[in-house]
Amino acid sequence: QVQLVESGGGLVQAGGSLRLSCAASGRTFSSYAMGWFRQAPGKEREFVAAINWSGGSTYYADSVKGRFTISRDNAKNTVDLQMNSLKPEDTAVYYCAAEATGWGLNRGNRYDYWGRGTQVTVSS
Repeated sequence: QVQLVESGGGLVQAGGSLRLSCAASGRTFSSYAMGWFRQAPGKEREFVAAINWSGGSTYYADSVKGRFTISRDNAKNTVDLQMNSLKPEDTAVYYCAAEATGWGLNRGNRYDYWGRGTQVTVSS
């Protein structure tokens, strides 16, 4: 069992930055790949970024590539999402999630555990 708690969301102007953090409970955190997803009002949940168990491989949606960076610290059981050059279309609730196999990390239905989310609002 893995429990995930996101933090770091807030209101920021376009062009600004935010850093989201996800704290995980459980001694098996380092065995999971981790992902960030987001859901805007009236839209489906979409993949944002993922990182494998070691942190050696990262994956990004085209819409955030070059602006967002995912990282993890297995000693602290955390995974972060650094978001730069934010745009109004990045406004959404952001969720972190844990996946056991390391495959299909851009698909939400692959993930085993989810946090409750943190709101990110980017004003124009």
